[in-house]
Amino acid sequence: MTAPQLALADEPAPRSLAERAYQLLVAKITRHELPPGAVLVEKALMEDLGIGRTPIREALQRLAMEGLVTHLPKRGMLVADITATGVQHIYEFRGLIDGCTARLAASRATEADARELAALQVGLIRATEDDDIDRYVALDRRFYEVLARAAQNTYIAEAVPRIFNLHLRLWFFIANRRGTWHDIARAHEVMTACVVEAVSRRDPEAAERAMTTYITGRHSDIRELL
Repeated sequence: MTAPQLALADEPAPRSLAERAYQLLVAKITRHELPPGAVLVEKALMEDLGIGRTPIREALQRLAMEGLVTHLPKRGMLVADITATGVQHIYEFRGLIDGCTARLAASRATEADARELAALQVGLIRATEDDDIDRYVALDRRFYEVLARAAQNTYIAEAVPRIFNLHLRLWFFIANRRGTWHDIARAHEVMTACVVEAVSRRDPEAAERAMTTYITGRHSDIRELL
């Protein structure tokens, strides 16, 4: 199947101030601008983000539910630490959920889903070549969203976006320690290419194998750095 040209709309504007606060904080936390253990002071966040107290509180509560933020007595809200146990739990979950997602997508994807996944794969390669990490992250997020949609399972569609931010923070953790993001991006592109091909061939086993192999590799990478 020939991959079509990528034609994606711009990211939709946040529907509320709480959503905007959430998106801004996700970006800062996943990219380690707010590193693990950083104390999240509402007044400082209000000044930094230019958003009021209530939306920021709502965003912090949402981040706490996702596991990116934690609350400690007498210390307040902090960016969650990255621990060996936490990393293991994340990758165990990803191995199950993302592997199952890829398997189901290869069985259930529509032709439109397959075309969009192929277009996103092309976009990821071009973003790496252009050294455009913002575009790469946006396309990567969309790739997982489309794969989850193609799996046609309500619970997977809810779980995959939630685990993505935890995965993304670990992805940047590896990239920051290595001093470059291109090598792990290319490894990721090998996986996405294999998944796209497996979806086009309706090969669930190959799709799941490509995904779980990639996840195992990233888990090994981060264990070496902790």
